[in-house]
Amino acid sequence: MRSLTKLRSFISLAVLLQSFGLVTSAEVDPNILEACPGYRATNVKTDWNGLTADLVLGGKACNVFGDDIAKLKMQVTYETKDRIHVKITDPADKRYEVPESVFPRPKTSPLSNSASSSIKFEYTASPFSFTISRAATREVLFSTKNHPLIFEPQYLRVKTSIPTNANIYGFGEHTNPFRLPPDNTTLTLWSRDAYGIPSNTNLYGNHPVYFEHRTTGSHGVLLLNSNGMDIKLRNGEPGGPSLEYNVIGGVLDFYFLAGSTSDPTELARQYAQVVGLPAEQPYWSFGFHQCRFGYHDYVDVAGVISKYAAANIPLETMWTDIDYMDRRRVFTVDPQYFPMNRMREIVKYLHDHNQHYIVMTDPAVAYTPSDKGYEAYHNGANLDIWLKAANGSDSLGVVWPGVSVYPDWFHPHIQEYWNSEFKRFYSAETGLDIDGVWIDMNEPANFCNLPCDDPFQQAIDQQMPPQRTLSPPAPDVPIFTTQSGQLNRRADRDILNPPYAINNAAPSGALSSKTAAVDAKHYNGLVEYDVHNLYGSMMSLATYDAMLARRPGRRPLVITRSTFAGAGSKVGKWLGDNVSTWEHYRKSIGGMLAFASVFQIPMVGSDICGFAGDTNENLCARWAMLGAFYPFMRNHNGDTSISQEFYLWPTVAEAARRAIDVRYRLLDYIYTAFHQASLDGTPVLHPLWFKYPKDSNTYTLDTQFFYGDSILVSPVTGDDATSVDVYFPKDTFYDFHTFAPLKGHGAAVNFPSVNFTEIPLHIRGGVVLPLREKSAMTTLELRKTDFEFVVAPDANGEARGQLYLDDGDSIVQKRTTEVKMVYKNNSLIVGGKFGYDAGVKVARVKILGVEKKPRGILVDARLVKEGDRWTWDEATKILEVEVGNGLNKGFTVTVW
Repeated sequence: MRSLTKLRSFISLAVLLQSFGLVTSAEVDPNILEACPGYRATNVKTDWNGLTADLVLGGKACNVFGDDIAKLKMQVTYETKDRIHVKITDPADKRYEVPESVFPRPKTSPLSNSASSSIKFEYTASPFSFTISRAATREVLFSTKNHPLIFEPQYLRVKTSIPTNANIYGFGEHTNPFRLPPDNTTLTLWSRDAYGIPSNTNLYGNHPVYFEHRTTGSHGVLLLNSNGMDIKLRNGEPGGPSLEYNVIGGVLDFYFLAGSTSDPTELARQYAQVVGLPAEQPYWSFGFHQCRFGYHDYVDVAGVISKYAAANIPLETMWTDIDYMDRRRVFTVDPQYFPMNRMREIVKYLHDHNQHYIVMTDPAVAYTPSDKGYEAYHNGANLDIWLKAANGSDSLGVVWPGVSVYPDWFHPHIQEYWNSEFKRFYSAETGLDIDGVWIDMNEPANFCNLPCDDPFQQAIDQQMPPQRTLSPPAPDVPIFTTQSGQLNRRADRDILNPPYAINNAAPSGALSSKTAAVDAKHYNGLVEYDVHNLYGSMMSLATYDAMLARRPGRRPLVITRSTFAGAGSKVGKWLGDNVSTWEHYRKSIGGMLAFASVFQIPMVGSDICGFAGDTNENLCARWAMLGAFYPFMRNHNGDTSISQEFYLWPTVAEAARRAIDVRYRLLDYIYTAFHQASLDGTPVLHPLWFKYPKDSNTYTLDTQFFYGDSILVSPVTGDDATSVDVYFPKDTFYDFHTFAPLKGHGAAVNFPSVNFTEIPLHIRGGVVLPLREKSAMTTLELRKTDFEFVVAPDANGEARGQLYLDDGDSIVQKRTTEVKMVYKNNSLIVGGKFGYDAGVKVARVKILGVEKKPRGILVDARLVKEGDRWTWDEATKILEVEVGNGLNKGFTVTVW
């Protein structure tokens, strides 16, 4: 331990550094922090479901980044049998907390208590520390022992010991491996416009949660705090491996989740109870989407739609980036390049062909007080709903339309404004009749360089809005001819330059860099410093409600860039401006798993073939195959890149056709998984360790994953490679295409010849898969296609499955069908509730791994004829039984 003299020397140095600039995270000596006095627990009061205590500073104040708060209040609540809530606040100061209006607090079970809890809170009074441990085994899951708590006006520090080489996942958003490197990793949470999504930096969204997995079980921790923070994982510091929070405001508001000793998906379900269950998505949203930034005009957009049809590649939804806007102004169309009458013609064509349309909607609104014709600005100005600068004027930035203002999502009239603009501009009768919404730049992004004291000149210098470089088409060119609460805060905070500088990767590292000024004020008195990380999620939720107001009763599809914990209860997410590289192709899997498996935002995907830079045929073909197993499948790239629509290369076109064929045949399987997620938070994607928690070989795997519960996806990930090593845990698997069995032995199997139109797929034994018997060009056509049930037994000869059907669009369903399939003792029993009339049949049942030719087959207790109603292949061991029953009642197939 460092001496008090050395501590005071460091503090003097810190004060000196603050006079010239910030004390950065790199300059913080961990030994100095460990020498701080921490607190003593006094006035401890225990009751049946928790305790309260005063925490009193334990010695001479450290004051490293401000004055240590002398007295704190701690409240510990056993909220459910698997969740403990620990909250530490300053009782003398109503510090900022994440508003309930943004993040509703989870429900507490009235019967929960410390005696029945599966995890326990224990503490040491002096120096104060606490541990969270499993009740049954006493295994410590989180411990601050020997790591003093630091609580200052703009610096909070909590540190826990972790196992050596801990398996930690989460703390997004980032482009790091799915399993976070446990040695010398800093994860910064501060929303920024992160072009190229560089590794080891803060990106668009903020999810201060982690899951930790051990061979003894999995558990999770959420710190509900929206202020900027650094989370540090270290192996070599005093006291052993550790995880450390360094937060620049707010309070300490922890939720500890017990998880499970045997099933990691139980941890995901517990987290969903805290942040909200994922939204159900419209059936059509699982189709293939096409977009790019750089479609020149309406003729260009129409041509892409026609070319996909000519190439026989199913296109469900056409998207248009900001190109369609007049001078990049939201809620406008360019009258020359994208005139409203021609755009409405495109939308009508899509709808007439059972396809869909989406355009970009950005938060920044052009600042045009002298242009009375721009309704979106003046409608907002009349309601005075813009974010305000510290002096009370509108807070100005520079975004695509030039000098811009930002909607204040805390304003009491903001939903009125947003609903009105959606109703007006996206009118089905007179406007762009969109089917979903894409929102971008909602960190919020700002192109203005600090100090941004003259945004008007910067807009000129940066040529915002950009000028078009091509002449507009004639207006009559033929198309489709071929083919929450108030804040009372301390007045001494330096919110522009806080004493502790998080590791923000934006230019200069300043919190206001390339975003709205952090001293900007919201209507309710909150400052952007505290709520910056909520901006994107709040826009997302307002957009969801605006779409719901525009189309009552119908599920909105909203895809956003910036998110906070809980956003998945309403919206989906794409992983931002990636690059057309093999590295980002590979890393997209880890990013997707983080959002779908940990953060409870399952409607997620990356820009297929990459957004920035130029792709190539091999990379795009591989990415088309992988992208078919993103929950959200979209090809999208930038205006300075070559075109990359799937039909442009023969190999890519074939890869896309094959991949979408499989995706669509599996669409009801994944739709069922999404429905289950909406009920209880069961993930729709699974890292391998979710299914094989005792197999340590799976803990670092993030180039394979389970699509749904049982489809193992193992893409070729090497640069231009045609072989791949696929890890198979000790289990039974079947090749998806041939149904050939494969016995996993906890080792990798090499697939030496995987061409660029193939992707290794395997069915995990023990499942009954509900497959459409063939694909289709649209999801509406797909819904008219019959099913076939594929029974893939496990080593015990058993399998289970489920199928959920509804109208695919309504939030509240009048009727649903919920099928349960159980295969046991050579008999498949299909039952459940058959309320929704799907108008299709179960054409056949295929049972895999049938070693001997059956003596006979019974369908609903009736003997059916061999050759006419059933066949068995001696080579493949596949039994195929024609059923032909309508999907409006149960049936049985018995093999004897």
